[in-house]
Amino acid sequence: MSDPNNEIQKITPVVQEVQVYESIRSALADARTQAFNAINSAMVIAYWEIGHEISEAVGDRAEYGKQLLQYLSEKLTTEFGKGFTVRNLRAMRQFFITFPIRHTLRAELTWSHYRMLMRVEEQNRREFYLNESVEFGWTSRQLERQINSFYYERLLSTQK
Repeated sequence: MSDPNNEIQKITPVVQEVQVYESIRSALADARTQAFNAINSAMVIAYWEIGHEISEAVGDRAEYGKQLLQYLSEKLTTEFGKGFTVRNLRAMRQFFITFPIRHTLRAELTWSHYRMLMRVEEQNRREFYLNESVEFGWTSRQLERQINSFYYERLLSTQK
């Protein structure tokens, strides 16, 4: 006949190991999430700053803007790698123009969120989607689905 206390002693170290593993796993997952969020927030702010610099430099001079974007694209791509195409630099400029007040940027939103929000022309509509994205933790795909399904308009029509 086996001793019940001996059986508990055999199980306890295994349970402890699982608990320690789960605790460490949770700490690492939290650290990864925090790191991702910090990097994302820093990049969104950097893209806003880039857009601000380009916008200030170009002003109303469209021809100079084309030359400047091409020059910046080549130099930045050489030094920092992909992601600095003329098209992306143009998007960063549009980002600054669409969201001109830096401190109103939301750390919870990614560059993908902002790229979608920039396509929403009406400011009230754009602010609605921005706030809903933050409040409900929408991914950029969820935001896109809500925009494409006219969620804002449907919500307004039900309130009338």
